[in-house]
Amino acid sequence: MSDTISPDQIASLPQNHRGPKYRRVADAIQSAIRAGDLSVGDRLPPVRELAWSLGITPGTVARAYTLLTDAGHAVAEVGRGTFVAGRQPRAKATAREYVSIPFQDGKLSLASPQLPDLGQVALLQEAFARVGQVAPERLLQYPTREAYRPLREAAAHWLRHIPLGRIDQSDIVLVHGAQNGLGVILQTILRGPSPTILVEELAYPGFRRAADLLRADVVGLPSDENGLIPDALEAAIRETGAQVLCTSPDVHNPTLLCTPADRRQEIADICRALDVQIIEDDCYRRIENAAPSYRILAPERTWHVASISKVLTPALRLGFAIAPRGRGAELRQTAEHGFFGLAQPLAEVAEHVLTSPETETIVAAIRDRMAAYVRVAVNALGSYDLTWQEDVPFLWLHLPQGWRAALFCRAAEARDIQIRSADEFALRDGRAPHAVRIAVNAQIPLHRFENAMHQLRDLLMHPPEQISV
Repeated sequence: MSDTISPDQIASLPQNHRGPKYRRVADAIQSAIRAGDLSVGDRLPPVRELAWSLGITPGTVARAYTLLTDAGHAVAEVGRGTFVAGRQPRAKATAREYVSIPFQDGKLSLASPQLPDLGQVALLQEAFARVGQVAPERLLQYPTREAYRPLREAAAHWLRHIPLGRIDQSDIVLVHGAQNGLGVILQTILRGPSPTILVEELAYPGFRRAADLLRADVVGLPSDENGLIPDALEAAIRETGAQVLCTSPDVHNPTLLCTPADRRQEIADICRALDVQIIEDDCYRRIENAAPSYRILAPERTWHVASISKVLTPALRLGFAIAPRGRGAELRQTAEHGFFGLAQPLAEVAEHVLTSPETETIVAAIRDRMAAYVRVAVNALGSYDLTWQEDVPFLWLHLPQGWRAALFCRAAEARDIQIRSADEFALRDGRAPHAVRIAVNAQIPLHRFENAMHQLRDLLMHPPEQISV
């Protein structure tokens, strides 16, 4: 007969102070198993007893036990309880070279990054199956605000590698992707009948689209090799009365420019002095951040937007809008008034994915695979004016003399390759360089992607005046 571990014994185990409570409980038990303090066959305390002993909810303990059983560290037996088990990892899904060959209108799409399936599809399928087994009444009721707390805690743990300063689950509002998060933030902070938003002259088009929906004016700002020019920023704020600066300081889309720490400090100081809010878009999550985030430099006025779309899957449409300290309630109210929050089954699927012990390994594998495609592109196009980073899934190509961006995109499309012109990132009345953005598509075999890069190189070598008709 196995020994029974008392709640007091588990309560005395050291717990990690980062991440959701249920993960900290699971980590403490897992550490005790590794240290030999808990043995195979030992019975863990009943959920309610351990919850009372730890001063947490039974649901939190139940989630911790589920995490342990999913990882193979525990086994649940109906009518008997939960026991320490010899680790039996779940069989991994076989990685495929590609899920599909994504074509748009019969053409190979390199317009937006496409992630390979390296285990996240099986993880999602398992999560949806688990959610389908929940108590029926949970599928017939509006979720409460507290019901989303586990996912907010999981999101805070997921974001722990980003230098955001102190962050609490109450600062996070769950949204349907980063674009939805951007809109919710703007609805929260814009004031007056005709507000103005500042962006880089070349910028993520979603900034402009969100502004259009809110009938806000958009003003473009010039940049140099270090990002936004501080003097131009200050002059634009004084001239227009702008309320918000939207920027992507770590991975500027489309140029891949990264704003260094000293320039960020100048920008933060100007925004503080002139009372401008900052929206920091961090959807292309880097392995290492080169400088402090604006949320660290100006925590009282920085709103951060992130998602899992570019690192794990865009299918869930899961994003995180993070408010400055003390303003989470305002942001949450805007979201609730707009769409009542995520569907509860979707929230539970997302929670399972973010807390799975496999997820970070899958994300690392995706990064490695995408980097291999980037290297292939650099090998083919590196003799031209190309900007790239191995951990960013697109490249920025300044075209050689003789090519214009729109003409080059049409020529590529004639060879069944879709890329994006710099014009798509410029404001309506702005000017764009003769450049294109090429996204990584890792849902096709590497040799097909390499062939597409060689096709683009051939075009670069033969500008229109040299092509025979």
